[in-house]
Amino acid sequence: MAGSLGLALSGGAILGAAHIGVLKALDDQGIRVTHLTGTSMGALVGSLYAFGFSGAKIEAMAEELRWPDVTRFHPSRLGLLSMDRLVKTLRDRVGEARIEDAPLSLALVAADISTGEKVVLREGPVAESATASACVPGVFIPMELDGRLLVDGGLVENLPISPLQAWGVETIVVVDVHMGRTYHRPRNFIEVLSNALDIALANAARPKVTGADVVVTPDLEGFSRSEMQDIPSLVEEGYRAMMAMMEDLRGEPADSPGING
Repeated sequence: MAGSLGLALSGGAILGAAHIGVLKALDDQGIRVTHLTGTSMGALVGSLYAFGFSGAKIEAMAEELRWPDVTRFHPSRLGLLSMDRLVKTLRDRVGEARIEDAPLSLALVAADISTGEKVVLREGPVAESATASACVPGVFIPMELDGRLLVDGGLVENLPISPLQAWGVETIVVVDVHMGRTYHRPRNFIEVLSNALDIALANAARPKVTGADVVVTPDLEGFSRSEMQDIPSLVEEGYRAMMAMMEDLRGEPADSPGING
């Protein structure tokens, strides 16, 4: 697939706001993505980008976002929080758009909590599919799509490189918000759990990046997975990390015309 450029965006909760900075850097350098895959927060950010929202526009949306736009307390037998508000927030942006109608090739990764299977969503409603990819099990109520009960794709492929490989994409860029993290000595059990999760996800991703041409790993030390006020700084870190890899991406200085510029 000559000339194709695939981008894989990992999960990572609020840390995934760094993906927005990566997209802004690609936009600023005139680099066109032809194939995009996302898991969890990567699915949410990637879906907006796939349907024509620039990195800068997504940043503006993210900075206006508040938790009531995302979820509400709605305890059930399957979870504590409902994601129906996130579905509505996405629909307000993309309407009734379907994955297969995106201007670029788009795939979102979720997990079937009933079977343990990885589910690669290449068609279906964008708002519901991206939300399903981000449903942390036990916290958020799973999304039911086409008879499957779907939850966060981080369970099965947090760094979604396999759909890009299946497409035969020529150049693969992956962005992982866990592999570049540094850690500090935990001060409480919440930080123990947070470090444990990030370490597990980072180690699960490392074998996969051997299939990538460019690996972008923002250093997100000190950032929380849940603090929305960190979004502007996370965007900056993502931008910085992508710009640092620009020469590797195209073999030219970062201030020269992009590969499609």
